[in-house]
Amino acid sequence: MGLAKGVRHNRNLQKLSLFGDISILQQHGSLSNTYLSKVDPDGKKIKQIQQLFEEILGNSRQLKWLSCGFMLQIATPTSLSSLSNPIANTMEHLSLLDNHIPGNTTLITAVELERFVNLRSLALDFCDFTAEMARVLADSNHVPLHRLSLLVHNVSIMHKSLDNMPEDENWKALTRNSTNLRVYIMAFDVKSDDMLRILKPSIPLERIHFDSYITCVSGAVVDLISRQYDKFLTHFILMNDVIDMSGFPDLSDNRNEDPLVLLAWRCTRLSLLAVHGYTVWAHNLIAIARLRGSDLKVLEVTEESIDFDQGELADQDVDPVHNLIEQVCAVLSPVSTYHADFICTSVE
Repeated sequence: MGLAKGVRHNRNLQKLSLFGDISILQQHGSLSNTYLSKVDPDGKKIKQIQQLFEEILGNSRQLKWLSCGFMLQIATPTSLSSLSNPIANTMEHLSLLDNHIPGNTTLITAVELERFVNLRSLALDFCDFTAEMARVLADSNHVPLHRLSLLVHNVSIMHKSLDNMPEDENWKALTRNSTNLRVYIMAFDVKSDDMLRILKPSIPLERIHFDSYITCVSGAVVDLISRQYDKFLTHFILMNDVIDMSGFPDLSDNRNEDPLVLLAWRCTRLSLLAVHGYTVWAHNLIAIARLRGSDLKVLEVTEESIDFDQGELADQDVDPVHNLIEQVCAVLSPVSTYHADFICTSVE
C-alpha cells in the first residue's frame, strides 16, 4: 500500500505490474472470500486500494505496460476508464486476470478495447475474450497482436458463459491481421467437453498448460491439440494436483496409440513436455524421446507418474527408473555426459 502511494503521482511510470495468489486453497476449496471478509469486513480497505489504483492510472503519462493478475478485485470494470486516451492509444501490453470478479462482470469490454490500438500483448480471462473483441483486434487500425494469453477457469465458466467466445471465423480474421500471433492458454479444472468447444482449429496455439485439482484432461483433448496445432505447439504442460496418488488417470486407456506419443509425433516444434499426476508408461516415454530427439529441450515427468510393463520389471538387479532415465537421456542428449533434459522428479 505504501509503495503504491509512492507511485501515485509518478508521471514517468512506464510499467506497472501487480500479481497475487490465484486463491488461498485448502482441502475443502477456496477461502479467498472468507479471508477478505475477515481482514476487511466492511470493504473499506479494498475500496481505498481500488481508488489508489485508479489514481495511479489517471496520473500516468508514459505507461506502456499494465499487468494486474489475481489481485482480489483491485482492478474493477471502471479501472481502465481512468487512463487517458493518449495513454490507452500507446499501451503495448495489457493483462487483466481476476477470476474473483462476480457474476457476468468483465474488466474490459470490446468498446473499451477499441482505445488500445497499439497493443502487442494481451492477457484476459477467456470468458471475457469475446467474438466482438476478436473483431476489434482484427481491425486494420490496430497494430498486429503478437501474444494473446487466455486463462480458462472453471469458476469463470460456471458464472459466465462460453456463448460469446470467438468462433473459428473470428480467429481466422484475427490471424489475417496479426500473422505472427501466438496464443498461450492456461486451463484450471476445465471439463473436457468445454475444452473441446474452446479449441477452435484456427487458434495459433503455441503453449498450453493444464492444471487440475478435480477435473482431469481427457485423451480426446490431447488428441485434438496434436491434430490442430501441430505447426505451432512448442509447450505442453499437464498437471494433476491430486491428493490421493494411489492411481493416476491414464490418457492411453482403451486407445491403440498413446495421445502423448501422437503429440510428440505430430507437433514437430514441441520443445517442452511436462506431465505431473498422469500415468505415463515407460515405453511411451522412450518413444516420445525418439520421436523428438534433441529438439525436445525439456521432458519433465514425476517419478510417481511412471508405470512399467511387467517385462520391464523382471530384472530385479536393475533399478527400472534409473534404467529409463539413461535410455531417455541417451536419445535426448547423446553427446552430453550430464543429462539435464529429462527431469524425473519425486513428489513429496
